[in-house]
Amino acid sequence: MDTAPRIPVRDAETLRAQFPGLGTEEIADRLVSGAVKGSAAVGAGVGAAAMLPVPPAMPAELAAELAGVASVELKLVAELHEIYGRPALGNPAQRARVYLVAWTEQRGIDPFRPGTLSAASGGLSSGLRSRLRKEIARRTLRNLPNLAPMLAGAALGAAFNRRETARLAGRVRGDLRDGGR
Repeated sequence: MDTAPRIPVRDAETLRAQFPGLGTEEIADRLVSGAVKGSAAVGAGVGAAAMLPVPPAMPAELAAELAGVASVELKLVAELHEIYGRPALGNPAQRARVYLVAWTEQRGIDPFRPGTLSAASGGLSSGLRSRLRKEIARRTLRNLPNLAPMLAGAALGAAFNRRETARLAGRVRGDLRDGGR
C-alpha cells in the first residue's frame, strides 16, 4: 500500500506517443504482454534464488516476489484504465488507492461501485483491507511451489505468474470495455 503511489504510471497521451499508429486494443495487448513477461521474470528470479539452500530466506523471497508481481500488475491495471479512457481521478496517492481496489478485486474501476470513491478520498475500509489481506495470502500460497528445488521453481514461478497476470488483465479489460457495468 505504501509503494503503490510511487509506481510510475504512463498516461494515455504518453502511451499513444510510445506506441504510434496503434489503437486502444493493440496498445492494451502490448501492455498485457509486457506485464506478463515482467511477472514471469519475477517468478523465475525468485524460483532460481530458491535454489540456494537458505531456508530462513524463503519468507523474504516470497515477500519480494509478491511485491514485485503486485507492482507489475498494479501498473498494468492503472495503464489499462488510462488507455481505455477511464483513469482514476485525484492526486497520485488517491489514484493509487483506487487502482489498489481494482487490483484487489481484479476488476476495472467503477466510480458508482460502493467503496471506490471512499478509497480515493480517505483510506481503505476494513472490508477492503480484509480483501487485500486475503488476496496477498492467496498469492503467497500460490507462490510456494516457486521455492521448489533446482530450476523447477524458476519454471513454476514464471508459469504461475504469467497465467495469473494474464487472467487479471482479461478481467480488467473486460470491465473496461463494458464500461464497468
